[in-house]
Amino acid sequence: MIDGVLSSVVYRGVVKKLVYRFKYKPYLSDLEQTIVSLFYEGLIQQEAFFRLLQHEVLLVPIPLHISRFRMRGYNQSQILARGIGKRLHVPVADILTRVRNTQTQIGQTKAERDENMKGAFGLKKGIQIPSNVSILLVDDVCTSGATLKEAAKVLKRTGVKTVWGITFAHGE
Repeated sequence: MIDGVLSSVVYRGVVKKLVYRFKYKPYLSDLEQTIVSLFYEGLIQQEAFFRLLQHEVLLVPIPLHISRFRMRGYNQSQILARGIGKRLHVPVADILTRVRNTQTQIGQTKAERDENMKGAFGLKKGIQIPSNVSILLVDDVCTSGATLKEAAKVLKRTGVKTVWGITFAHGE
C-alpha cells in the first residue's frame, strides 16, 4: 500500500490541456520547464513534502511499457522526476519496469483502473534498494491512485518501508 500522495494542481481546465499537450503528440517540449516549475512550486508549498525530504529519498518515475515508450518517444513521468530531482538535488532512479501493457485509464471506473493495473510493474533485474531510503513515485496525474498503489506494492515487497506518490496533478 502507498503511504500517501501529494499533488501540485487539480486536473481540470487549463491543467488538463497542459498535461494533454505534454503527454500526447504534438509534444510541446517548451512545456517541460513550465510544468516542472508548476510541479515544483506546488510541492514546496506543502509541509508534508518537506517532512518527506527530511529523510533520504529517491525519486522513481512510473515507467511506460516499451511499446508505448517507442510510440511516444519519451516518458513524461521520467521528465518530471528529472526536473524535480535537479531542483531539489535528489537522485532519480529508473528501478521499475512496466511488465504488462495496460490500457489507458481514461474513462475507466475506479474498479476497472485497479484491475487494469494489477501486475503491471516489476523491479528491474539486479536492483538493490537501500533499506533506509524512502521512495517518491513520480507520475503526471493521480485520479484513482491505482497506478501508484500497484507500483508501491512492488517496492514494499522488496522491503522498502516508505513509498509516497508525488504527481503534477490530481483528479477531484
